[in-house]
Amino acid sequence: MKAIVFTKYGTPDVLQLREIPKPTPKEDEVLIKVHATAVNDWDWSFIRGRPYILRLLFGLLKPKVNILGVEAAGVVERVGKNVKSFRPGDEVYGDISECGLGGFAEFVCVDENALILKPANMTFEEAAAIPHATILALQSLVDRGKIQHGQKLLINGAGGGVGTFGLQIAKLYGSEVTGVDSAGKLDMMRSIGFDLVIDYTKEDFTKNGNRYDLILDAKTTRSPFAYARSLKANGTYVTVGGHLNRLFQIFCLGPWVSLFSKKKIRILSLKPNKGLSYINELFTTGKIKCVIDGPYQLNEVPKAIQYFGEGKHKGKVVITVKQNNNT
Repeated sequence: MKAIVFTKYGTPDVLQLREIPKPTPKEDEVLIKVHATAVNDWDWSFIRGRPYILRLLFGLLKPKVNILGVEAAGVVERVGKNVKSFRPGDEVYGDISECGLGGFAEFVCVDENALILKPANMTFEEAAAIPHATILALQSLVDRGKIQHGQKLLINGAGGGVGTFGLQIAKLYGSEVTGVDSAGKLDMMRSIGFDLVIDYTKEDFTKNGNRYDLILDAKTTRSPFAYARSLKANGTYVTVGGHLNRLFQIFCLGPWVSLFSKKKIRILSLKPNKGLSYINELFTTGKIKCVIDGPYQLNEVPKAIQYFGEGKHKGKVVITVKQNNNT
């Protein structure tokens, strides 16, 4: 099979398209013939080996994980003898971040618990765009943010996957939503329903005097005190990722902000795929849609990751995996 192989840290140019053996599923695993996958922050961080703390977990001098890709959508080819939920021919998708990654390949073996059946009206490209970003948005807004009907929200990093899905989930609660991102994404953001948009290069939302009931942050570039300043008296801030030093500040100082005020400063600890059945329902009833940048081809993964890392993408960067007849 063909796969994008990762053997050393560096720029996305270190990735190579290679022919490698097709994997064999273990007793609790499913072998998926991958039709589509997507690019995420994990891929950008792993390739560069930054922040360096990642190397303590995933390989100090060279990566232990050789095929990246957090999301996979495709068709079940084989199942292990203990698999109960799926059979060959099923169309499935999921966040495979807890299964050793591997989406940037023609085939991947995945624990059955990381997968869900793909609805018939969902394309493989849409399925690849959904599981990681939608669940980050859902768990941030609903589980951690405790969103209430009619609240005033802000999403920082709103033009990416988490932001575009987060907007649609917030609109189910009748929220007024402000989106913050770069100028090149603002027209797209308006077109999908953001009530107000802010170009972060021209305006600092933590200093403009506006207050929000709930802030969802995909970038985390400021201190917890700056975010607290933008919250209403009982407001909640939830981050899903961003700069490591800022995340460390949120982790250490956020509880103190919460202790001495009624404002809550929180970091989401993602539970992969939890809530994906609900997302399926929203998709099949037309309540959420995917904003897809691409799709790119498998051999274009290095270019797609570089593009993602530069922050120019709109929505989810999706990869189509074309299959050879002999795989």
